Amino acid sequence: MSKGVSDVTLIESMQKAIDFMEDHLLEEITVRDIAAAAYLSPFHFQRAFTILTGTTLAEYLRRRRLTLVAQELKSSDVKIIDLAYKYGYDTPESFSKAFRKQHGVSPSEARKVTGKITAYNRLVIQVSLKGAEPMQYDIVEKDAFQVVGMKKDMSCVNGENLTLIPKMWEEVNSDGTDQSLLKKNDGHVKGMLGICVSKNDQKSEQMEYWIAVAHEGNSAENMETLHIPKSRWAIFSVHGAMPHAMQNAWKKIYSEWFPSNGYENAGGPELEVYAEGNPNSEDYYSEIWIPVK
Repeated sequence: MSKGVSDVTLIESMQKAIDFMEDHLLEEITVRDIAAAAYLSPFHFQRAFTILTGTTLAEYLRRRRLTLVAQELKSSDVKIIDLAYKYGYDTPESFSKAFRKQHGVSPSEARKVTGKITAYNRLVIQVSLKGAEPMQYDIVEKDAFQVVGMKKDMSCVNGENLTLIPKMWEEVNSDGTDQSLLKKNDGHVKGMLGICVSKNDQKSEQMEYWIAVAHEGNSAENMETLHIPKSRWAIFSVHGAMPHAMQNAWKKIYSEWFPSNGYENAGGPELEVYAEGNPNSEDYYSEIWIPVK
C-alpha cells in the first residue's frame, strides 16, 4: 500500500477511485490515474478492486459506459456513430459488437424498439463490520525464509493476471513440476505456495507470480529463488473447495477483517498456502498469509 493510507480507510479510498472514474467516464483514463485518486499503487488498487467487486477495472468501465450510452440512445436523437465516438469506440463496428454483447440487441434495434437494456449502476463499496461467520486467523512473527520455484511477470491491466495465474497452475500440475517442488519442501512452511509480488515501483502495473515451496538449499535447474523477508503475518485459515473458498476468504479479509481491525497491509509478498489433499473437497484446508503492521 502507499504510505499514508491505512487499510482502515481502504474502503473510502476505493470509493474515491470509483467517484473519479464516474467523473471521467468520457475521457481516456489510465489505471495509474485511477489508482492515484485512491492513493494506492496500480497493483494494490486493481487487486483490491477485483477482490471487493468481483470484476476487473476494465470490465467495470466498459459496463458503465455502455449503460450510459444505452440511456442516451433511448432519450436523444444523437446519431449512433457520434455516440460511438463519444464513448470511446474507434469504429461503429466495435461499438455495435460491444453494445450487443451487453444489451443483447444492436444500437439501432435498441433505439427503435421499446425493450429492456442491461444496466450496471454506479458502484458503492460497503463494509460489513460484523461478519456472518467468524474468521480464523493468527498474528505470527516469522523470520525471513527462502522459496524456490517458477515465476512469471504479468500485468494487472484488464485482469491479465486473473487469466494467466490459473494457466500457470494448470501447467505446473500437468507436467509433474508440482511433485518436483514438493520433494524440495524442507522449509518452515509446508505445502505449495502461490505468491503475489508487486514491483517496487509505486507506478508499476506489473506483478510477479510465483508457484514455489519453502526450501533452504540451492534452487534446482529451471527454478529460481525468492527471499521472503522477516514479517509479522496475519495467517487466515481457509476451509473448502478451490477456488471458491480462497476467493471468498480474500473478499472477507478486505471487506470485513481489515476495516474492523487495527492492522494495515505492510506490503511485500502475499502467500496462498495449499496443503496436501484434494483441493476439490469441501474439507480441504489452505491458508492466506498477508504481511501486516
